[in-house]
Amino acid sequence: MTMRRYTLSKEERLSWKRYIDLLFAQGQSFVAFPLRVIYLPLEEKMPARASFLVSVPKKKFKRAVKRNLVKRQVREAYRVRKYNLLDPLEAKGKYMLMAFLYIDKEIHAFAKMEKAMDKAINLLVEKA
Repeated sequence: MTMRRYTLSKEERLSWKRYIDLLFAQGQSFVAFPLRVIYLPLEEKMPARASFLVSVPKKKFKRAVKRNLVKRQVREAYRVRKYNLLDPLEAKGKYMLMAFLYIDKEIHAFAKMEKAMDKAINLLVEKA
């Protein structure tokens, strides 16, 4: 078994406009409060097994410092649990695009974000 690296590489961050447009046009979504998760399972080969983006609305958090804090929480919660999603995807030979949109008006403790991410990843595994 290869050594697991709990890092977030450039490939795992969804930045290509074509994939982002495809995700928002065809993806399905569910809520794992305080996150709305939009996902799109794909068959085609991509650089990373799963790519994601995080979005925090400027309308709810005026200050960039707060938006960045929430984004850091979401990324960290995903980074620690990513193999719970990547292993089943690899077994099925699928790829996935995801967007984590923060929908609450206030910032929560990291523990709540971890719970939400657990729930989100379990649902993504079922739907992959």
